[in-house]
Amino acid sequence: MVHYTELGLVNSRELFKKAIEGKYAIPAFNFNNMEQLQAIISACVETKSPVILQVSSGARKYANQTLLRYMAQGAVEYAKELGYNIPIVLHLDHGDSFELCKSCIESGFSSVMIDGSHLPYEENIALTKQVVEYAHQFDVTVEGELGVLAGIEDEVVAEHHTYTDPDQVVDFVTRTNVDSLAISIGTSHGATKFKPEQCTRDENGILIPPPLRFDILEEVEKRIPGFPIVLHGASSVPHEYVEKINKYGGALKDAIGVPEDQLRKAATSAVCKINIDSDGRLAMTAAVREVFATKPAEFDPRKYLGPARDELKKLYMHKTVNVLGSAGKA
Repeated sequence: MVHYTELGLVNSRELFKKAIEGKYAIPAFNFNNMEQLQAIISACVETKSPVILQVSSGARKYANQTLLRYMAQGAVEYAKELGYNIPIVLHLDHGDSFELCKSCIESGFSSVMIDGSHLPYEENIALTKQVVEYAHQFDVTVEGELGVLAGIEDEVVAEHHTYTDPDQVVDFVTRTNVDSLAISIGTSHGATKFKPEQCTRDENGILIPPPLRFDILEEVEKRIPGFPIVLHGASSVPHEYVEKINKYGGALKDAIGVPEDQLRKAATSAVCKINIDSDGRLAMTAAVREVFATKPAEFDPRKYLGPARDELKKLYMHKTVNVLGSAGKA
């Protein structure tokens, strides 16, 4: 077993406490490869933001669990080399079994999510409690989930939305002893979070999605004041990236995300962790497609992955400064 402190990582407990008090949210950026990791760390060091490195089950299979551990350790050293030792959490995103969570804890993760939201309520409680009891032996923090987010993210697929029931949160949190809670208030996974018919159009013809259910968030906050809340599926799907991808041969139809002003509002509440994955994928894909289209003779991966990494860094600096409010909080 490798304990996360040996890798120079921290868990999320103190970070969440400071975020709630300071009315900002910690960025939780997903990564699968070196370029994404370089972009995340350099963006967060430059803006002095704490960060949660998120790894899905699919990413763990893609990148290899041993390599991931050393990449996380390398990220800590890279931040120091860049000149600022920011707090870094290594987090399992959407863990679907006790065995997966246990394996991640034993390989150096400082935080895990056990997602039992698709299970009947009592089974969700039992599974979450089992993970919490194991994780807390090693001071690893655990995120649970109540409510179901629609959409697709790696191996997480849900056809329909189920909003979090505020009446359940006290019981769930008390019985599981979980450290943070992901809730469903209208965000969803993937680049197409809303159907066009759910939206209105602004004066430029751009689709505006329905607002998040802040009434549910407020009710949850009343029931468990000061408890760390997490938002999944919170990419904004920037219009310029969608346009660029389509301009250079892509076929993204009706890609609609969560407006950044709504995420900024959420970050001033008990929401202290906001997950962003699809935006990063869009930024990198737009940059890669542009190189392929404008420089068709190019075949050096550094010449298209480099610009993709730079675009991702720019996006993530914007997120920490203007959306999450986490810049300067490391």
